[in-house]
Amino acid sequence: MPKKKLPDKELMEILDVDAEILARFRKVQKETIEEAKRLNERARNRKKIKVLGISGSSRDENDMARESSNSEKLLKKCLESCEEMGAETELVPLRKYRIEHCKACYSTTNTQCHFYCSCYPKGTPLGDDMSNKLYDKVLDADVIVFATPVNNFKMSALMATFIDRCISLDGSLQPADPKRPKDKALNTKHMKFIELTADNDVPGSGLLRRFLGKTAGVIVTGHEEGASMVISSLFMALNHFGMVFPPFSNMYAMSDVCKSTYEDKPIVLSECYAEETNLLAKNLMTSAKMIREGNVNPTKWVYDYRAN
Repeated sequence: MPKKKLPDKELMEILDVDAEILARFRKVQKETIEEAKRLNERARNRKKIKVLGISGSSRDENDMARESSNSEKLLKKCLESCEEMGAETELVPLRKYRIEHCKACYSTTNTQCHFYCSCYPKGTPLGDDMSNKLYDKVLDADVIVFATPVNNFKMSALMATFIDRCISLDGSLQPADPKRPKDKALNTKHMKFIELTADNDVPGSGLLRRFLGKTAGVIVTGHEEGASMVISSLFMALNHFGMVFPPFSNMYAMSDVCKSTYEDKPIVLSECYAEETNLLAKNLMTSAKMIREGNVNPTKWVYDYRAN
């Protein structure tokens, strides 16, 4: 947090911008502060806990694999258990959505990446299902359960693409100039403005992480080694997104490398692992209820608003 608020004249000199551009930066900041307030209001006002299940499996009994997904089956069981505990649930099979790859604009400067994603603008011919549908589903959830198979010792390509595109939810702002959202020079100055003006006592005054306070769960299935690497990778990304991980918030169901893959399903979907999904659901719901009953608004979780 800066020691003192800089006057506009000094800011314009430091950033080498005129009053019109500074006003654009101020407008985005004001709108983001209002968005942070809306996130808190939404968390307080929801009647039911909303649980979103993200399935990263490509397998489908009606497609080439000719068999349903094991990880998705366990995810469905988890969602069913959450429903029994009073939650509203929704399953999102990523294979049924068109999700384009992330173009890594944030690596140029954080403000080169926007929310909603300006590479695939929402409601335009260039928009994909991530911009048009999935961002809003994520925003609306209290709990998100990520289910993926182990593919070559890592998470599925579908899940990785989804996580990459979630960067737009993790700190990104509206473009300073909607007509030229990829103006590198302007966006660099916008980021410098945030570094100079963000106030950690004012949520939304800097970068806004929209996953804040949402509870996360992870389900991984596989034929052999790789589950721990997938879970660790997801944990690192999602924790830095601002998600909450209660105790025992992940599970993995593994088959046996000494057996052929056609033997996997009865092993991975056995009663042992089915019970694990039920326990996972209980922990996730306990976390979400504790956050709600404790009136822990999303922006109570602190981070440096000037950086991502």
